Amino acid sequence: MSPDQKPSQLPGLLGKLGKMTSIRDTEVLEQSLLKTLGPLLGVLDTALYRSDEAHALARVIRHHRSKTLDEDGVARLVESIEEVVNLYDIPAEVISLTDNVRLLTKPCTRKVGPEFLIAYPLFGGNEICGYFVFQRDREVSPVEDMTIRGVLEVFSNYYALLDISQRDRLTGLLNRQALENSFDRIWTAMNQAGTSTEHKKGRRSNSPRNYWLAVLDIDHFKMVNDAHGHIVGDEVLLLVARLLTQTFRTSDLIYRYGGEEFIAIVAAENEAVASQVFERVRQKIEAYTFPRVEKLTISIGYCRADTNILPQEVLGRADRSLYEAKNQGRNRVCEYADLVRQGVFEEIGYGDTELF
Repeated sequence: MSPDQKPSQLPGLLGKLGKMTSIRDTEVLEQSLLKTLGPLLGVLDTALYRSDEAHALARVIRHHRSKTLDEDGVARLVESIEEVVNLYDIPAEVISLTDNVRLLTKPCTRKVGPEFLIAYPLFGGNEICGYFVFQRDREVSPVEDMTIRGVLEVFSNYYALLDISQRDRLTGLLNRQALENSFDRIWTAMNQAGTSTEHKKGRRSNSPRNYWLAVLDIDHFKMVNDAHGHIVGDEVLLLVARLLTQTFRTSDLIYRYGGEEFIAIVAAENEAVASQVFERVRQKIEAYTFPRVEKLTISIGYCRADTNILPQEVLGRADRSLYEAKNQGRNRVCEYADLVRQGVFEEIGYGDTELF
């Protein structure tokens, strides 16, 4: 097959772009980008690298296609998507190449053995916010270059629109609709991780296996509005949102659920790591001096996500833990399983959960 794009591929490309712009979740959209460009370029592996405000690589999504035989001996392609948790696994040549792309604001290529490592910039507004990276045995042809640039432009424009629709207007955090989308994606990922573990024993996976859902609430927030007015109250909410963004890790998801309530979804190896993350957040808020209000605290309740339990019930368990933190005096972190072990309350079954 010629490196150049064949005219017969145009309908297929338009169909893929049509499917891409029907997606309503930003992370699924990122996956769709990789699934679209990989086959067009004739490569089995593609990756999307997202960068933070300091231009450091902060999140990595990889798409892999492999050929396998089914029970009838018929060859077929199997696709897999994984999010890399350990960013120390990023190859040095990728870091160096993406640095060149950032400095030059254009695609760059580097020879790696007999193959070419190729990176294209992703733009958010006028800033580079990530990179599309792949490797193959030849450089990009002029027609392929035009195709990649066009697809990336459609992706970036649509991503920006979709991202705005999933953001809270005051704080800029993710909103309730984004939370519902995240539930679907994370529960699917956990199920797939469990299945892949059974079939790939001994192989290390970069996909996170344990997630923790927390409900965070500003203590005595009504007193802030009563004493200082809603304008100051909104300023407090905005500052708390920014402190949460600064203190949680880049991979953590933060949502404004309503009023002074926030939700966080954290990927952590175990409960001890999750506890450290939430305790660090609590201490950050407690140590900050707010204008007019000066000192505020937050209470946090959290629970491990479980594929055997519906997301809404996990949310309800975290909510119960939050209210127990309030009952114990506020400005503290409570975990659901720990409260059950202590006998503070009995574990509840689905159908008994009280949501917000």
